[in-house]
Amino acid sequence: MALNPNKKVKLYYSIKEVAEMMGINESTLRFWEKEFPHLKPKTAGNGIRQYTEKDIEQLRVIYSLIKVRGFKIAAARKYLNENRSGADKSSEVLDTLISVRDQLVTLKKMIDTLV
Repeated sequence: MALNPNKKVKLYYSIKEVAEMMGINESTLRFWEKEFPHLKPKTAGNGIRQYTEKDIEQLRVIYSLIKVRGFKIAAARKYLNENRSGADKSSEVLDTLISVRDQLVTLKKMIDTLV
């Protein structure tokens, strides 16, 4: 779900790229766009969605609320409306936890090679 820091950052990502990044279906992204009014990716002239880094951050928060914390759609929407700054911090905490987990996995592999 985390963006790879070694990859080149793009201005816009397609729905397919975002779905792969997050490990969810494109249809889930489309559904979330309908359910969360603040999530509005740009669309090109041909109707193709163009997600920015900000859109992806919002999706990470939504993903965390629904998939990780088990919120229902209505509860997640209400939470986001009431806690915008808290939701942004939640995304930062999630990114930090993912980074720490990755570092721990790397350390475990290093220890395993020594044993």
